[in-house]
Amino acid sequence: MSVTGTMQARRLPGFGLTLGFTLFYVTLMIALPIAALLLKASAVSTTELIETLKSPRVQASLRLTFGASVLAALINTFFGFVAAWTLVRYRFIGRRMIDSLIDLPFAMPTAVSGIALMAIYAPTGLIGQHLIPWGIKTAISPLGVLIALVFIGFPFAVRTIQPAIEELDIEAEQASASLGASRLQTFTRVTLPSLLPAALTGFTLALARALGEYGSVIFIAGNLPMRTEIASLLIVSRLDENDVVGACAIAVVMLTATFGLLLGIQAIQWFIQRKTGRS
Repeated sequence: MSVTGTMQARRLPGFGLTLGFTLFYVTLMIALPIAALLLKASAVSTTELIETLKSPRVQASLRLTFGASVLAALINTFFGFVAAWTLVRYRFIGRRMIDSLIDLPFAMPTAVSGIALMAIYAPTGLIGQHLIPWGIKTAISPLGVLIALVFIGFPFAVRTIQPAIEELDIEAEQASASLGASRLQTFTRVTLPSLLPAALTGFTLALARALGEYGSVIFIAGNLPMRTEIASLLIVSRLDENDVVGACAIAVVMLTATFGLLLGIQAIQWFIQRKTGRS
């Protein structure tokens, strides 16, 4: 049988129908809303766009949003790797319960998450009241924004890295050890390169989730202009003020920056996978 015949034999039936449905659904649910936003933003003149982005309030909001999101994604990637490694490589009492708790931020409404975080980190909360005497203010502060973004992004990092750890080639690690490599050398030269693409994917998903978060942040952040106001809240505020131009300008910046970040990280992943494949 030829190669073409083999490929056709392995291909599942209904490819044309499923491809058409996929393209229709992606166009309807993703492409059209983004196109509508860009079309609405195209009515904004360059001068109006620049004037909006030059506003100190807008710049402070964007700095807080992107800065806290990147930092939260880095934290989640590190601790998500540790959590995923522990859940896969070790067996202990309560492992399944911890594994289930990790998915809790997925299921909780974001408003509920914000209220729960306030109950813990507010000045009178379980943890917040013990941090205030040390001068650490966890609620109504940029630290509160970071805590909320870490909370909602953690499952994305764990669930992305966990399957990659499960698929690791244990024999490669054993071969490295048998050749005299230490545990650290085996981890850095054999294990880590195989997990790096998954870790970058987890970072990407956690970052994207943090950039678009709204519900859980507004409760713990306090929404103070120039201090704890995130970009999503500022967009809503501009719409409430009937400032469609300002809302579209901020939305386009968020969309462009997010797409650029995701595209850049995908390019890094492709480069790493290509380099790993060659080696």
